[in-house]
Amino acid sequence: MATNSYDGPVITAVDVSRVFGSGATAVTALSAISLTIDQGEFLAVTGRSGSGKTTLLNLLSGLDSPSTGTVFFNGNDLAELRESDLVEMRRHKIGFVFQSFGLMPLLSAQENVELPLHIGGVPWRERRQRASDALKAVGLGTRARHRPFELSGGEQQRVSIARALVAEPEVVFADEPTGELDTATARSIAETLGEVAASRRATVIVATHDLDLAAMAHRRLDLIDGEDVTKG
Repeated sequence: MATNSYDGPVITAVDVSRVFGSGATAVTALSAISLTIDQGEFLAVTGRSGSGKTTLLNLLSGLDSPSTGTVFFNGNDLAELRESDLVEMRRHKIGFVFQSFGLMPLLSAQENVELPLHIGGVPWRERRQRASDALKAVGLGTRARHRPFELSGGEQQRVSIARALVAEPEVVFADEPTGELDTATARSIAETLGEVAASRRATVIVATHDLDLAAMAHRRLDLIDGEDVTKG
């Protein structure tokens, strides 16, 4: 893995394509996508359902491998990393936010945010403090003891964002984070993600069909049927 002296783009994709299946049943989900993403950048990947947004996020985060092309994270070719290195990269350098929140229903907000630190072996006192700080950062300092069913949809998504932030990642990937929220709540979540990029110098990459959310990003990548159709 690269050292902290690396000062290039956080993520670079070079002619990345993803094909599922083979022969007559092959489906091209992404076709020759190239882009660079810098530290602290807020990028919105837009497009209709099935346009390839989630596939692209999976490739950029190392959850999946491209059929052709290359993805670099901090200058490292992901295809050349061992699986153990990829796991460590995702655990320490990447945070994930999902449309369905992905919270453990029987755990409090505090415990949900602590969970990745607990798995990573962080001492109890430290993980309690870091989880508390992360919840305060998303405006939920007073809701730490509440379980998911006691929280609104917007509050649950804020817990999900806090959980993504608690390990102080370099990159946060958010897949349709406002997809199940009303307009006002969605805008609030979008603003929170923008603040993450600005205040923490974290790179935020969002897959969305929410044009209001996309408008808050520094730039957009527009996909149609797996192809980059971004204008300008």
